[in-house]
Amino acid sequence: MYQHPPDPVTYSRESPGRDPEEDRVHEAAHVRVTALIPTQKVLRHSVRGQVLHALRAALVDGELVPGEIYSGPALGERFGVSATPVREAMQQLALEGAVECLPNRGFRVLSRTPRALAELAEVRALLEVPVMLRLARTVPAEAWAELRPAAAATAEAAAAGDLPAYADADRAFHREVLSLGGNEQLVSVAEDLHRRSQWPLPGAPRTRREDLVADAAEHSALLEALIAGDLPALEPLIRGHFTTP
Repeated sequence: MYQHPPDPVTYSRESPGRDPEEDRVHEAAHVRVTALIPTQKVLRHSVRGQVLHALRAALVDGELVPGEIYSGPALGERFGVSATPVREAMQQLALEGAVECLPNRGFRVLSRTPRALAELAEVRALLEVPVMLRLARTVPAEAWAELRPAAAATAEAAAAGDLPAYADADRAFHREVLSLGGNEQLVSVAEDLHRRSQWPLPGAPRTRREDLVADAAEHSALLEALIAGDLPALEPLIRGHFTTP
């Protein structure tokens, strides 16, 4: 007849033959290892996030050229990291529609057309303009006034001619405006569309500092009208901000 093997012997601190000091050493080691795990995850995420931010900036600035293929190891050398966080960041950019993954080759930066850019602007306007007009009637002046630092950040980046910094500040300003509506899904969708609209067209000249300054000035004018509750002036300002080339 088959007999089950005896259950494995378990020891407690009180088990005969078990050294209590050994138990304490093992437990202390377990605590140290457990404490290290979150730190390692955070560091891994931080490296990937920094690489992703750098790649997004390179896209906006035209350093990553549409149609060109870039390898993970080569970009890793450029950033001083392994190829793994580069590949992870590139996979995120593929989800955003900026690049395509080429097995065993790398990543190709996708090209866009003027029509695609116009379509993005149209969809952004359809989403953001009605929301901003509604918020203009419901959000108090003091809440709008708290967005002045966000508008100032766009003006500062524009004055410096720093295109990647302006792209970040521009999205941040629109994100803060839309966040006043409390619809997190709309904010997320609008930001994704906004980011896609910031990638330059193939062969297009670099955006001039003067154009950045003019766009930032629209933020300030829009915000001051919102603070003043100047509804008649708001609609042309809002619509003009989304239709200006």
